[in-house]
Amino acid sequence: QVQLVESGGGLVQAGGSLRLSCAASGRTFSSYTMAWFRQAPGKEREFVAGISWSGGNTYYTDSVKGRFTISRDNAKKTVYLQMNSLKPEDTAVYYCAARFRATITTQYDLWGQGTQVTVSS
Repeated sequence: QVQLVESGGGLVQAGGSLRLSCAASGRTFSSYTMAWFRQAPGKEREFVAGISWSGGNTYYTDSVKGRFTISRDNAKKTVYLQMNSLKPEDTAVYYCAARFRATITTQYDLWGQGTQVTVSS
């Protein structure tokens, strides 16, 4: 079983950048499809980006396309979310999620504790 720990959140001005990291434990990280979700205050959690277990496929929600990039380093057992051109509406708690050899649009069953991202205007 993989355990997930996010880091890299913080406070940034609009237009700035942050890189989130999600470090995984366990020996089979390379077999897990990974994703980032976010939840803003008073809103439901939403899918942000996902990457296949092979790393060959990625998928983004429309609002972050062209600004965010998801990537993974299987040797380091880490998935990243590079966030550029940040907007105040990107403010949320960001969660890392995983599921064993699933499609990117799956129901994820493993979750990290979340990291806060705050974008000031």
